[in-house]
Amino acid sequence: MNWLQALVLGVIQGLTEFLPVSSSGHLEIGQALLGTSGEENLTFAIVVHAATVLSTLVVLWNEVAWLLRGTFTTLKWNSEKDYAAKILVSMIPVFVVGMFFKDEVEALFGNGLLLVGICLLVTAFLLALSEWIQNRRQTSGHEVRYSDAFIIGVAQACAVLPGLSRSGSTIATGLLCGVKKESVAQFSFLMVLIPIMGEAFLDMLKMIKGEVVSELDLLPAAVGFVAAFITGCLACKFMIEIVRRQRLVWFAIYCTIVGSIAIITTLV
Repeated sequence: MNWLQALVLGVIQGLTEFLPVSSSGHLEIGQALLGTSGEENLTFAIVVHAATVLSTLVVLWNEVAWLLRGTFTTLKWNSEKDYAAKILVSMIPVFVVGMFFKDEVEALFGNGLLLVGICLLVTAFLLALSEWIQNRRQTSGHEVRYSDAFIIGVAQACAVLPGLSRSGSTIATGLLCGVKKESVAQFSFLMVLIPIMGEAFLDMLKMIKGEVVSELDLLPAAVGFVAAFITGCLACKFMIEIVRRQRLVWFAIYCTIVGSIAIITTLV
């Protein structure tokens, strides 16, 4: 992988991590189009995922700081502890998948563009359905409840499939549960921080131990990291505003087009 390929893939990762179009699916499509392959893909994925975690922390730092202060500076139960507890509840499904089905999930990422295309169509359906139902509701919705947190967590666990957007699935599921638009976007981005940081930490340990052989040079890694971080910051802010304005249907159309092209390309 050269620095230009890393730049393109870093931009793809940064934009699609937060937009409801599947970062894993687009990264796989991008790698197929650019002809990158081998162990460097896994190493690059670790690097750019770390960049998007950092971009989330930067954009939502006020919310993260609010949670940390309220959770660890007092023993009394408060709104911050309540919110943190809901995030922990949302992590239960992805923890179960990661603990007991990790090998099966990783095997899915070698199934090519057909699976990506199918999952993109599922993402499009979820986005369109959630906006259609939201438009017909009489109320603006409620704040995230514990039951909502668990159901949204199930959506996040299912989104390990390449092509099934994590942000799209969790936001759409939250809207289907009746959660406020403003609340579900913030919760969706905050709930993923711990799982992604944990996964990145474990992957880093594998690299240090030599279980993952890095074939990625320093320059492509640095370019990819910076590109993913900058575009991730922009995409995170943009996505929160998009959900507030309720314009998810355009992403549903986009996922339908890209998913259909991926399927047709595979079958022809």
